[in-house]
Amino acid sequence: MLNVGTEFRNGILFVRLKGHLNKNTIYKLNKRVTNIVKDNGIRNIVFNFTNLKSIDIKGINTIFYNYELCRNNDGKSLMCGNNDNIRKKLKRSRLINYVYETPDEISAMNILNLR
Repeated sequence: MLNVGTEFRNGILFVRLKGHLNKNTIYKLNKRVTNIVKDNGIRNIVFNFTNLKSIDIKGINTIFYNYELCRNNDGKSLMCGNNDNIRKKLKRSRLINYVYETPDEISAMNILNLR
């Protein structure tokens, strides 16, 4: 089960994930986020993983794909709220080398508004 909450504020798409992001649930993220980013040229995304319980390689690849979409739109992707379990998987996948990590959404918004 995955719940995907979104909010567009100050030119930033905030994506709040709750539950499990895996091969069985990525369709929800694609439907609610990826298609919106592609169709509307969204430049900046902040993924909030505070309530994410688990992520697999398909989920990581979907986050990376959204990063690439934003990069192609001259924007940035950030993530926040990583718990230890999620952070370990993201580190092993090397996603952290591409998607900037911040402690919370306010920090992410400050970083994006400074550019």
